[in-house]
Amino acid sequence: MTPARPVLRRAGDRGWLIECAGRRPADVATAIRGQSWASELREVVPAATTVLVVAGSASGMGRIAEGLHRVLDGSGTRRTRPAAGKTVVIPVRYDGTDLAAVAELVGMTPEEIARLHTAGEHAVGFFGFAPGFAYLDGVPESLRLPRLSSPRPRVAAGVVAIAGNQTVVYPGGTPGGWHQIGVTTARLWDVTAEPPNRLAVGDRVVFEAVAS
Repeated sequence: MTPARPVLRRAGDRGWLIECAGRRPADVATAIRGQSWASELREVVPAATTVLVVAGSASGMGRIAEGLHRVLDGSGTRRTRPAAGKTVVIPVRYDGTDLAAVAELVGMTPEEIARLHTAGEHAVGFFGFAPGFAYLDGVPESLRLPRLSSPRPRVAAGVVAIAGNQTVVYPGGTPGGWHQIGVTTARLWDVTAEPPNRLAVGDRVVFEAVAS
């Protein structure tokens, strides 16, 4: 079977939407930002399966589409090597509300779950749902579970939770249907800070187990 190829669709007068077809949207976005014509773009926004590209004006949309096609087929030329994301260490106390249930579902001890989770190669894939809500790729295969069938109406800030291949650190005050495995005191979203978001797409996240 021939693998699916990315699809480029028009999105308004200044936008192109890329359906990534199995490619990691954060990687596609990084490649686009490194192109010689990236200065013509206003925004490059990765999501779960897509990347939205917004131009500064509507006049060069055909030229931008040609450049996007070159990126997607691997022939695009970069202006510079994209800057590497920073590494952010997040201390976690692995005693979350759902830790015992997760351990039973995956057939492990809570200690094994903490060890596997801290060993994962986590990176910020995209943001969504609420300000400061970063979706972190890299949950090990053996810990991947579907979301809860009934989400909680409100989750406190600092709760560390998993679902599918991703981890989230809740910014606080939102509903949440992910499996809560721990808590961190790290503040990743602070409206009084500049910038308010401590994480950015492409950043590497290292979870570090700490004592209760």
